Amino acid sequence: MDVSPLIWWLTIGIASAVLLFDVLVIGRRPHEPSRRELIVALSVYIGLAILFGIGVYVFAGHEFGTQFFAGWVTEYSLSVDNLFIFIIIMSKFAVPRQFQQKALLIGIILALVFRGIFIAVGAAAIENFSWVFYLFGAFLIYTAVKLAMEGGEDEDEYEEPAVVKFLERHIPLTSQWGDSAKMFIRENGKRVATPMFVVICALGTTDLLFALDSIPAIYGLTNEAYLVLTANIFALMGLRQLYFLIGGLLERLVYLSYGLAILLGFIGLKLVFHALHENELPFINGGHHVEWAPEVSIEVSLSVIIGILAITTILSLLKSRSMTAKERDEATGPRSM
Repeated sequence: MDVSPLIWWLTIGIASAVLLFDVLVIGRRPHEPSRRELIVALSVYIGLAILFGIGVYVFAGHEFGTQFFAGWVTEYSLSVDNLFIFIIIMSKFAVPRQFQQKALLIGIILALVFRGIFIAVGAAAIENFSWVFYLFGAFLIYTAVKLAMEGGEDEDEYEEPAVVKFLERHIPLTSQWGDSAKMFIRENGKRVATPMFVVICALGTTDLLFALDSIPAIYGLTNEAYLVLTANIFALMGLRQLYFLIGGLLERLVYLSYGLAILLGFIGLKLVFHALHENELPFINGGHHVEWAPEVSIEVSLSVIIGILAITTILSLLKSRSMTAKERDEATGPRSM
């Protein structure tokens, strides 16, 4: 896929403009968004993603269009799982509802920056070292097994990232939120960081860890860095609205961890098969390509991904109907906002 520098910069510029608009609007009027506001914004973001995918399909071809949709759906599904941790962070730091939008938005901007770096590093590694697919595949399979084994464990046991613990020990902090969402204020004539600063650091560093499995996962579906970047942009842009809109629904997705484990395991195996097919390591098949290794087409991958997520959602909703609130908490971990 041949993407000119102009298209790259236009994409980054438009995404930055949308995020800047959000920052200015929310910064001017911190508030808890209404349901109508959330539905309109989320519909716009999803509609833009679909239109973008159709545009890729028309101008770059069926293969790349399908790769974008597979990557976008995968990143979105992994982002939904990330919302569980975001909710726990907001609850742990007692973030007022009217300030949660700003915290999420800045956290998302940090996530895009971090993921952009990971995408560039991943693209360079894939370009120069075909064996990196073995590492990506093995890591995803390990993550899938770990996720499946943890399955229904209580995720309310949130452990603060090391960087947050460092900040709490080494910089002056106040426990007061005040009437604004500023990250730094003056208290008794001294400049101190507010809880908002710590929350944003927690959200940013947590998403940095999430990127360790989401970026290898999408590279298992497409090698095109431009599609990897745009799929992540569209998945993250609707995350803030999704957080407020489906908070109550998340506790009903009792099998989500298992569904995502199967999804990551499938992509991990796909990466390993691709690595075998492209093999150049001398201690595997004498450094020759492994011809019997199957290549899973992107159409099959997209069908499997959608199928896994659909079955997981349906089974979760059916199961949750017969469960008490306590049983749902035990299956997914408390999700109170």
